[in-house]
Amino acid sequence: MFLTIPTLLTWARIVAIPLIVGVFYLPSVDVATRNLVATVMFVVFAATDWLDGYLARKLNQTSAFGAFLDPVADKFLVCAALLVLVHLQRVDVLIALVIIGREIAISSLREWMAQIGASRSVAVHMLGKLKTTVQMVAIPFLLFDGVLFGVIDTSWWGTGLIIIASVLTIWSMVYYLQKALPEIRAKAR
Repeated sequence: MFLTIPTLLTWARIVAIPLIVGVFYLPSVDVATRNLVATVMFVVFAATDWLDGYLARKLNQTSAFGAFLDPVADKFLVCAALLVLVHLQRVDVLIALVIIGREIAISSLREWMAQIGASRSVAVHMLGKLKTTVQMVAIPFLLFDGVLFGVIDTSWWGTGLIIIASVLTIWSMVYYLQKALPEIRAKAR
C-alpha cells in the first residue's frame, strides 16, 4: 500500500520539509513573505496528518506501512520546523532539544515495547495528542513572526505556546515511561 491516497499525503509531508526550509534561503524574497509562505506551507502540510488518517479509514486503505510512516512524517516535519526556528532565533535551543529528544526517546521506547510484545502500555494517550496540538499551533505562529489580523502578536503567542508544549512534552514523556516501567522491570529480571 505504498501508493494509496492517504500514503501519498503522508509522503507529501516528508517532501514538504525541504520546501519549507528552502523558503528561508530565497535571497530575493523579503522576510515577511518568507514567513508567510513557510507558515502557509506548514499549516497545509500539517493538516494532511488529519486528512490522511481520515481518508485511510474512509477509503479502507489503512496499512501497516501507513501506520509506520505517518508518525515519522509528523516528527520530521516538526523537528525540521523547530530547527529552522532555532536558526532564526525564534525558539530556544533547550526547548527544541526537549521536544526533539522526547520524540526520539518515546519512538525508541515504543519500538522496544513492540519488540517485547507490550506496545499497549505505550499506546498514544490524550496527553500526547494535546502536546502535539499545542506545538502544531505554536510552530506556525513562530514561523509567521508578525502581527496577525492587526491584533495577534504571533511571536508572543507562539513563544508562550511552545513553552507550554515543552512542559506537556516532558509530562507526556514521564507518563509514557511510567506506563512502560512495569514491563521494563519485568524484562529486566
